[in-house]
Amino acid sequence: MDLTIITGLSGAGKSGAIGAFEDADYFCIDNLPPRLLPALVDLFELEGSKVERAALVCDVRGGVWFDELLRDLDEVQKADGIRPRIFFLEASDDALLQRFRETRRRHPLAEGGEVLRGIEREREMLAALRRRADVIIDTTGMNPWDLREAVAREMAPGTAPRMRVTFASFGFKHGVLREADLMFDVRFLRNPHYVPELTALTGKDSSVADYVKADADYPEFMSKLEGLLDFVLPLYEAEGKRHLVVGIGCTGGRHRSVTIAEALAARYRGEFDVTAAHRDAGKSPEVRGA
Repeated sequence: MDLTIITGLSGAGKSGAIGAFEDADYFCIDNLPPRLLPALVDLFELEGSKVERAALVCDVRGGVWFDELLRDLDEVQKADGIRPRIFFLEASDDALLQRFRETRRRHPLAEGGEVLRGIEREREMLAALRRRADVIIDTTGMNPWDLREAVAREMAPGTAPRMRVTFASFGFKHGVLREADLMFDVRFLRNPHYVPELTALTGKDSSVADYVKADADYPEFMSKLEGLLDFVLPLYEAEGKRHLVVGIGCTGGRHRSVTIAEALAARYRGEFDVTAAHRDAGKSPEVRGA
């Protein structure tokens, strides 16, 4: 299995790093006592286990057990034939001091509030682990988005996360889609609800989709909408956004919005991790005001 150990200095960004692995669909555990590592690997390898990639944070918060991390890594490699990758995060003393001042959190090794002394002790404790690390990332000067990008670049080929884009249809009469990052109103298109043979169907049915797409304004609207999305979606991904919801609304959320959400999902499925969701498509078309 693909097993990654995330470790390093307190305040260097281990929480942000494990977030990047979560975005890439790794099974993640924060602050795992190293002594549990061999048993956890055995659990992952049980028949029927679906865990093929895992990322675990082990650091000095583990107290006396942390000293055993290297030994436990050797045990896993010897017994199970797995060579864990070690991601080691560090930063300059000045950067770490500033972060502890900003967050007002206590350094786990700072006795009497002496943060700098805690940082020095931690560097000494981690020296052997740093020498063994496969990846060392200096987070000095990095913001959270820079860190996630740096971690994603160091992942195994093909595991760096793509942005998840959900094209979600909804009906305005049932309330706006509150989780939408972008929202488009398509009520200007002709409404299949008023065609008797289409009323009970949804935009996923080909007859409804054909009716919506036959609207004279549909081609130009889709061309301009896709042009906008072609421009902004890569920018959101580059900025570090990992999940974007594009809301498509019509009156009842059963016909026009569903057709367009499905069309957009098909259009962008090869470029991003795409899903289509239809909040109101299953609601009765007889609801008053449809």
